[in-house]
Amino acid sequence: MNPPSSCRSSRARAASPGGSAGFTLIELLIAVAIVGILASVAIPGYQRYVENSRLTDGQAGLMQAASVMERCYTANYSYKDECLDDRPSPEGVYSEIKLAESGATFRLKASGGSRVPSGCEELWLESDGSRGPDGCW
Repeated sequence: MNPPSSCRSSRARAASPGGSAGFTLIELLIAVAIVGILASVAIPGYQRYVENSRLTDGQAGLMQAASVMERCYTANYSYKDECLDDRPSPEGVYSEIKLAESGATFRLKASGGSRVPSGCEELWLESDGSRGPDGCW
């Protein structure tokens, strides 16, 4: 029969530093490296997604303003300055959407885009459906 002290010593060995409890420094470094690699791939993709969503906000604002201008033309047979108030895009990314040209045709401009892809700080849309700049639509 084993004395009670031998039972205590076997329990003490399982919790000792030589046992299997815990992580080694190498295991921890490998886990940190994997997380770092995943973050380096995911963060730029997320940033592009956010930039494109801001760009879409400007496009949506221009399309809403074009709809207002078409209703104005239906009522007045002309695109008038009074029909469109200077306003920001729906989410406010582009600080103003205004009428640049009016009369028989119109040209709308969304300007002041913050944190959008380079070259897309000012978007425009015309009554014939042309839009720009290229690469932003």
